[in-house]
Amino acid sequence: MKQQIIASNAPKADAILSQAVVSNGFIFVSGQVHNTVEGKLVEGFPKEKLSQIMQNISAILSEAGATLDDIVKVTIYVTDMGQMPQINEEYPTYFKSFMPAREAICVKELPLGASIEISVIAAK
Repeated sequence: MKQQIIASNAPKADAILSQAVVSNGFIFVSGQVHNTVEGKLVEGFPKEKLSQIMQNISAILSEAGATLDDIVKVTIYVTDMGQMPQINEEYPTYFKSFMPAREAICVKELPLGASIEISVIAAK
């Protein structure tokens, strides 16, 4: 059985995707970029962008009855690997328990002109 998650306090998903889907005890959160609920892209340093992305992910997980500490897998997409040192410095502050499995992938471009996108899988 699958359940679609719609969080009003996170950026609205396009008609072609869901913010998240719950299936078989896992929450699959679609890639989140550094935009606000109003759709404005947060500019600045990677740490500020990461903060907005994690707020978005947290809001979606909360709607599904989970928290950031329920995340088991993270995929980070960046348009410049030079952002990773700042991301790596801030990233651990979002988790109280152990770090989830993670990968970082450099891509040519991301939706909405973003420079960072993160998708996660959480266990419910």
